[in-house]
Amino acid sequence: MKTVRRDFLKVAAVTAFGWGICPTVKALASGGARPSEGLFFASRHAVHVGPNALKAQRWAMVIDTTKLNEKVVQDIVQVCHTTHNVPDISGQQNIKWIWEAPMENLFLDDLHEFQPESGAKTALALCNHCDNPPCVRVCPTKATFQREDGIVIMDFHRCIGCRYCMAGCPYGSRSFNFQDPRPFIAKTTPDFPTRTKGVVEKCEFCAERLAEGKMPACVEVSEGALAFGDLADPESEVRKLLAERFSIRRSPTLGTNPCVYYLV
Repeated sequence: MKTVRRDFLKVAAVTAFGWGICPTVKALASGGARPSEGLFFASRHAVHVGPNALKAQRWAMVIDTTKLNEKVVQDIVQVCHTTHNVPDISGQQNIKWIWEAPMENLFLDDLHEFQPESGAKTALALCNHCDNPPCVRVCPTKATFQREDGIVIMDFHRCIGCRYCMAGCPYGSRSFNFQDPRPFIAKTTPDFPTRTKGVVEKCEFCAERLAEGKMPACVEVSEGALAFGDLADPESEVRKLLAERFSIRRSPTLGTNPCVYYLV
């Protein structure tokens, strides 16, 4: 009896291992995962857009910290939150897609005590739309997923409020609706859905505007402080800025490969 039980356990272990690696082998064979993504990274979702949509192989944002003044920051935050029906809730349960934060809180690896006095003291924080987003890997319902052009999207209807994505994000770029957010919206924008209690939300690089051929709302009001474009295109504005100026990213050593760059 012991021999039979031991043999059964061996067969079960081998079978379970086979089940585990089979989807990975299929994904690699079909091109569903890139070598840089590792064996267990989920494949990216195809982008279905209309003829007027703005397209890119890899969307990225560049923030010029030297051009961020009080008015520009206020305009950026306001247009983002107004466009996407972000509720105005004070206290620890506040919801934010883009916000201002001290430089020392944003850059834990690159800043030191001898920074130039003339340098920026604050900058904007938002979802980094990482190449290797840990939030996507830990979401049990795939409510958060990554498109082929790199944008990390939220499907609000599939979110079950487990907040695994919030725990997985090392940048604190996601907010959770502890209460119904709709009473805290002064004027609802009909072009973007409102959310419900128990749903996580964040910046989506204005994917809905890109589909209509428009740049992100924050870029349009930034007075040149924000640039948005295709990181894979050497002739794009973001690539030219990165070639001309020194830039840093938020904790790139974590292996997430964030695609929001800061010019300093």
